Amino acid sequence: MNRALATIALLILSNTFMTLAWYGHIAFKSKIERFGMLSIILLSWGIAALTGSGNDPVTAKIVVNTRLLKAVVALLAGAALAVSGLQMQTLFRNPLAGPYVLGISSGASLGVAIFLLGAPLLGLTGHPLISTLGIAGAAWIGSALILMLIAAVSRRIKDIMVILILGMMFSSGVGAVVQILQYLSNEAALKSFVVWTMGSLGDVTLGQLGLLLPAVVLGLVLAVAVIKPLNLLLLGENYARTMGLDIRRSRQLIFLSTTLLAGTVTAFCGPIGFIGLAVPHVARILFADADHRILVPASILTGIVVMLLCDVLAKLLTFPINTITALLGIPIVIWVVIRNKSIV
Repeated sequence: MNRALATIALLILSNTFMTLAWYGHIAFKSKIERFGMLSIILLSWGIAALTGSGNDPVTAKIVVNTRLLKAVVALLAGAALAVSGLQMQTLFRNPLAGPYVLGISSGASLGVAIFLLGAPLLGLTGHPLISTLGIAGAAWIGSALILMLIAAVSRRIKDIMVILILGMMFSSGVGAVVQILQYLSNEAALKSFVVWTMGSLGDVTLGQLGLLLPAVVLGLVLAVAVIKPLNLLLLGENYARTMGLDIRRSRQLIFLSTTLLAGTVTAFCGPIGFIGLAVPHVARILFADADHRILVPASILTGIVVMLLCDVLAKLLTFPINTITALLGIPIVIWVVIRNKSIV
């Protein structure tokens, strides 16, 4: 069964990369030529590091059960967080917006905390399927609630800094509730939650991947579907309305996409910060384009590369992946603040 699932996963992964490569050759030909042989060398090194060498059965088992699974999770997490951050920055017209900064990841964390710390008291953690669905559902509900609160506030308050401060206040409030839950929980539940908060790509099981994969794919499909509305929203809501855009429906699709992307990744990988905030800016720098027909696939590819890099560094340095993403993301955030002096 595991061998069959691994084969299907490899086929899906290979076809995905073939599609992206074909699209990238057409859309990004001039950009890709900047990197030339260096990109090919780095890609070949990455494939070699993933697959190992030889036909040793032990090596093959390690590749299928550990490296391949972790690589697929990193691929999905990087793409999901990057695209959710891009959507938030465009929707709120705020270069510092992102699932972590606006409190969306914190909302998902609250949902997961309620489930992980409260489910043992109700006896709901015995079956893996119930546990997987419970964690994902709690994260979706938590992230959706915070996202709706931020959206409601942003309609009344147009000041960028006020929205950011409110997002941080929501995060602080959620953190306080989580601390209360931690104080009241038993030792076993508390330990599992603390480990989850550190963030990890290697703790996702094959069964959890069965829910993570379709949820992220659906979120990315929705993100592709709203590319045209995102381009119109860049010019302001009033202009978008004059062009016939249904603002309410577009917001709902963007919110649903962001909830699926950020909420699902947070549920299974923990709260991973700065990827959603920093990667869209990296994609804009690399591809020098504001068109979301370019930025969405560019953010996906950049998010994948950055997340894989962070995972490799976390493994080499034996640090939590949250630490690595913060160290890489903070300089980019500082650069964005300095470049956009009008937001401070």
